[in-house]
Amino acid sequence: MKTDRDLSVPALLVTVLLWASAFVGIRAVGDTYSPGSLTLGRLVVGAVALTAFVRPRVGTLPRGRGLLLVAVYALTWSVAYNIALNAAERDLDAGTTALIVNIGPALIALLAGVVLKEGFPRPLVVGMVVAFAGVALIATSTERDPTAAATATTTGVVLCVLAAVFYAVGALVQKPALAFVSPVMCVWLGCVIGAVACLPFAPALVGELRDASGQDVLWLVYLGVFPTAVAFTTWSYALRRISAGQAASTTYLVPAVATAISWAVLDEVPAALSFVGGALCLAGVAITRLRPRAPDPVAPGRERPRR
Repeated sequence: MKTDRDLSVPALLVTVLLWASAFVGIRAVGDTYSPGSLTLGRLVVGAVALTAFVRPRVGTLPRGRGLLLVAVYALTWSVAYNIALNAAERDLDAGTTALIVNIGPALIALLAGVVLKEGFPRPLVVGMVVAFAGVALIATSTERDPTAAATATTTGVVLCVLAAVFYAVGALVQKPALAFVSPVMCVWLGCVIGAVACLPFAPALVGELRDASGQDVLWLVYLGVFPTAVAFTTWSYALRRISAGQAASTTYLVPAVATAISWAVLDEVPAALSFVGGALCLAGVAITRLRPRAPDPVAPGRERPRR
């Protein structure tokens, strides 16, 4: 009997590329759309793009605990994360934002220690200290680097950390939600529920679209179709097959890709101090993924040699 081929790795590579481009797209339209209206626009476009694939029917929709998990995922990741991220990129360049947000995997490990009672091993504690030292270093880079696109502000850094928290919560909640719904249905519902929650931003979005250039409208459509509809579906596909920590670890690549795209498209690069702080962030996240080495097994009746 044939089994389905696991395409988790290529799916995550698609996710990394498209999520990296999202940081650039958000930065590009930051002066055109407000954080809430940009979130609403992305979610509406994403929901429309996925409807043809989902073909929602009453019988296919989750109920009870499954629906509750999807709703929490939608409100934390689809709504709260995006609003915080959009607001942060008004003060920070795309590369710096991606560096800070990618403390998310470390926060996932921290939350797993609390919620899943996995404990707090030494690598987790050390890694969190290193990661947040990197965040603090970025926050102190208040002097403009002549080669940098923007100066890191405390507000922008705090918003990035908040976005990372919402990302971590969303990933942890989405994992069990995928036991009740398919990846594409989960993303579609996340877009629909998120769009409904963002309806108060509709008047602002209508006004901003009226004044937006054709390029800004295309950016909005791109963000809704590719980083939202496509990338979250490929992410969900992989997340259904591997652990949340393993999936989140692949996002280590996002800052480098986002910085490269930002340099090519927007001619932006982070300040030198932000690179150092970002390296600490990623190093801290990597440390949290370390696991203590298990002791070598000892055969019954034999003692370890003394040294």
